[in-house]
Amino acid sequence: MSAQSPDTQSPRPRIRDAEATKSRILEAAKKEFAKNGLEGARVDAIALEANANKRMIYHYFESKERLFQTVLENAYFDIRESEKKLDLDSLDPREALERLVRFTWNYYIQNPEFISLVNSENLAQARHLKSSETVKIVSRRFVGLVDTILKRGVAQGLFRKGVDPVQLNITIAAVSYYYFTNQYTGSIIFERELMSEAAQAERIRFNIETILRIVSL
Repeated sequence: MSAQSPDTQSPRPRIRDAEATKSRILEAAKKEFAKNGLEGARVDAIALEANANKRMIYHYFESKERLFQTVLENAYFDIRESEKKLDLDSLDPREALERLVRFTWNYYIQNPEFISLVNSENLAQARHLKSSETVKIVSRRFVGLVDTILKRGVAQGLFRKGVDPVQLNITIAAVSYYYFTNQYTGSIIFERELMSEAAQAERIRFNIETILRIVSL
């Protein structure tokens, strides 16, 4: 039997190679954007880190701006998907909120690039998120998840009525986000080593207590 001609061979290896290249580019881009911001990031550095070339980057992502948008979308998608795995609907409402607050804290510790990317997008006045339906969809789902927890808590006589799930989401993010984005200046201003193990343990306890006090009767 004669060997298959190139035209009849499966395209799967080529597809896998393309996906692997895109994955390397996105990972390298995340590091570069997190380190140097959107304006300071260099496509040459991304190509070198990804073992690719600039032509490939522009072929897959068209421009540095579109590449940044894709990295940003992936970052938001990752945190929202990770939150879904917490299985909060199966927990007591108070326990569900505590787990969410603790998760947010730990996620920021384990994914410092996320904070840097969000900072860059705020400097860009969210021009990439404005055109991203992906981020809008996953964020609406998350707000709905927190709203469900609040409603369950009210029904069980644990939470007070009228807590806005959007405002609560903002506060949950803020009590951890500020701590990490201001860890260096805060350590000087407040004369504490904010990133010590003891300080972090004290802070996450405070965050949980704060959020539960906001919602509880």
